[in-house]
Amino acid sequence: MLFALGLGEQVVAVTHECDYPAEAAALPHLSETVIPTGLSPAEIDAEVKRLVGGGEPLYRLKAEVLEAVRPDLIIAQDVCAVCAVSYDDVLAIAACLPGDPVVLRQDPTSLAEVLENAVEVAEAAGRPEAGTTLKAEMESRIERVRAAVAGRERPTVLALEWLDPPFTGGHWVPEMIEVAGGLDLIGRPGLKSAEHDWSELEGLDPNLAVVMPCGYDADEAATQAHEYIERIRSTGAERIVAVDAAASFSRPGPRLIDGIELLAGLLHPDAALEEGKIEHRELDAGERLRG
Repeated sequence: MLFALGLGEQVVAVTHECDYPAEAAALPHLSETVIPTGLSPAEIDAEVKRLVGGGEPLYRLKAEVLEAVRPDLIIAQDVCAVCAVSYDDVLAIAACLPGDPVVLRQDPTSLAEVLENAVEVAEAAGRPEAGTTLKAEMESRIERVRAAVAGRERPTVLALEWLDPPFTGGHWVPEMIEVAGGLDLIGRPGLKSAEHDWSELEGLDPNLAVVMPCGYDADEAATQAHEYIERIRSTGAERIVAVDAAASFSRPGPRLIDGIELLAGLLHPDAALEEGKIEHRELDAGERLRG
């Protein structure tokens, strides 16, 4: 968001997951995860539930790095405690920093709120005109997609934000599907991603199953989809596509619009919409299994 606003040169540090654009990834990291690498989706889910259940943090905030870079403004998310350092932890450390930095809380649940966040961030950084411009650009691209798919039959979609256990798309994802000319079979706009049992998803028969494990790129998503392919096929999906969730579905930023354009291209390939900007992998749906 900050780089899209033209504020990249003012960014002094990022989290360990901030990897876009390349300039962001090269900045000092303020956080690190406590979850070991190399775990399966089921093991990650179990470890997250263990830590959260015990009141332990999932991430460590490097106070010494924050003290060294001495920011005037800290952008913190409060969307999901599983996704990043908690807002309360940021507030606690910020209160001890010299210079009394401003902490801006971001907690969007819809596309409209993500767009408004661009304005809020720009205003907090002293560049309100940049926020207005970026918001208008994103709105224009969204309306272009809406116009391209208007009046068309809406293919059904199953969005899978995790595979073991399966979580279906929440927050802004159902809205992205709607804008792209699809019909989300499970998710509801503005609500959190919901955990399910695979038996609840069997026989839904979506026209498209989108595998978007939170925080993973297209190759990693495709690898996981192959590992759980029989489960996914049991939903009756006609097509199965793994996408770059980290880029354009999990994170509430400008690249959500890329995700909308990708979905529209997948759902309505004759609508003359670009779908090549975001990496995605189509898997063989094979024989559609029934429960």
